[in-house]
Amino acid sequence: MVRSCRSLSVIVILLKPTGKLLIFGRYFFHSNAFASTSNLTKYLAEVIFPGRIQLKEIVIIGAGKIGSTMARLLAHSGDYKVTIADRSADQLSSIEKHAAISITTTDISDSSALAGLLVGKFAVLSAAPYHLTTTIAQAAAAAGTHYLDLTEDVESTRQVKKIAQDATTAFIPQCGLAPGFISIVANDLARRFDTLDSVRMRVGALPQYPSNALNYNLTWSTDGVINEYIEPCEAIVEGQLIEVPALEEREEFSLDGVLYEAFNTSGGLGTLCESLKGKVRTLNYRTIRYPGHAAIMKALLNDLGLRHRREVLKDIFENSLPSTTQDVVIIFVTVSGRKEGRLVQETYANKVYSAVVNGQMTSAIQITTASSICAVLDMLAQGDLPSRGFIQQEQIGLNAFLSSRFGHYYEQKAYAEKIAS
Repeated sequence: MVRSCRSLSVIVILLKPTGKLLIFGRYFFHSNAFASTSNLTKYLAEVIFPGRIQLKEIVIIGAGKIGSTMARLLAHSGDYKVTIADRSADQLSSIEKHAAISITTTDISDSSALAGLLVGKFAVLSAAPYHLTTTIAQAAAAAGTHYLDLTEDVESTRQVKKIAQDATTAFIPQCGLAPGFISIVANDLARRFDTLDSVRMRVGALPQYPSNALNYNLTWSTDGVINEYIEPCEAIVEGQLIEVPALEEREEFSLDGVLYEAFNTSGGLGTLCESLKGKVRTLNYRTIRYPGHAAIMKALLNDLGLRHRREVLKDIFENSLPSTTQDVVIIFVTVSGRKEGRLVQETYANKVYSAVVNGQMTSAIQITTASSICAVLDMLAQGDLPSRGFIQQEQIGLNAFLSSRFGHYYEQKAYAEKIAS
């Protein structure tokens, strides 16, 4: 934010990619002229140097709750022009009207049309269902565009890794909360130890005020929730990388006086199993819910056979479970190992609540997921991440992430807006 003062002095230095001087100048503005640095950037780009300061062009695939939040964060930053693509005109019609946001109705399954949309863009960010991941990644490779996604699907990420081998741009999958931020935290804790014993990761997006038997509200992709409840889960047990069944190995724990359960779900580890294989005895990921949720889900999926009828289960969820913006994201990572010969444990525990972001009430899962992928995009744009090949979340430093303009939402600075509103 621009601090209150009588005038604002801005020195502008722009260089060509070759390093030659393009613009140099000092400009003075009244302090009340700009409410934020993003507004100042926009003014410089459109008025002082029209056509000289170029905003990075981004395509977001998927106009749902997460995709729309990503667009809002990037547009209000003042550094990006965003095109949102979706096959649903109804979804697109609800997108915030902003000068830096445009919309287009696109059949995402049409790889050639999608590649044409991506040509000349800096990056594509996928907030689409996991089964479209490979199609979007292939289109990004064909267009020579950087690729980031939010998928939790293990097989899709394996396909992205293969595509990245011959690509000329960066491919960064699993940039959300879990997988995503959770891997950044776990790796940051793990690197502080001389030798590792266990890494236990727990994440949950829960309603603040549960009101049904499942103690759950829809807060993100229904397809994603169902997929993580069904697909096998990677884990390291006694030093061996294995697969364990979803919804099993249930445990209970208390945090801030509230009782929770946690159980195996697929995809939350990202590529951390691969990175820590041979270095840790125990590594696992479990989803946090209120007690009783797992038992009902096992009855639906196993006893009623809905694991084989995903579309039926999706229809039931979307017509029976209300959505809510009054949610809380719980992040709980515990790492144990040896430091200087002593067995030591370190824990990261955090709760992120829904809050007002850029003038709109935004759920905690929207905040954490969208801000995470936007933070990674920013680091890529600023040259803090490799510009080519497959990039794992654990290659990202936690301090660099949290100090970024989007990563700071994990420290709940946005909560002050909610209190003030």
